[in-house]
Amino acid sequence: MKKFRIPNKNAALLTIFLAALCVGSLVCLLLPSESSDTYIAEIYQNGNLLMSIPLNHRQTETRTFTIEGENGCFNEVEIRQDSIRILSADCPDKLCIRQGFIHNSRLPITCLPNRLVIRLRPVSDDESRGWTPDTVTY
Repeated sequence: MKKFRIPNKNAALLTIFLAALCVGSLVCLLLPSESSDTYIAEIYQNGNLLMSIPLNHRQTETRTFTIEGENGCFNEVEIRQDSIRILSADCPDKLCIRQGFIHNSRLPITCLPNRLVIRLRPVSDDESRGWTPDTVTY
């Protein structure tokens, strides 16, 4: 009867280490990491902040509005309780519409043809209390 022999112990250890690293990375990505339940939707077009909209649990009605850009392009945005999405757009591939509602800050909504980005930012404790800094130091 032959014994099972590991051809190279270093290679086996490296494989186990890389597998554990991959599993640990997946756990960190899939588990919620932010403790904030309240977000602010920041809408940018051409890199400029157009508006900031607070999203909250108590919002019961659905709001929609249209953002117009250069050359007559448009994006219709829908806001529901704790989430936001692009409802319709005149871009050719419609990937921004297929992304659906976002409700956390992990992945922003982007419409590259219309140069529109919607990202969610967690509300800090100071912002929720109404505090703002007196000065900013770099």
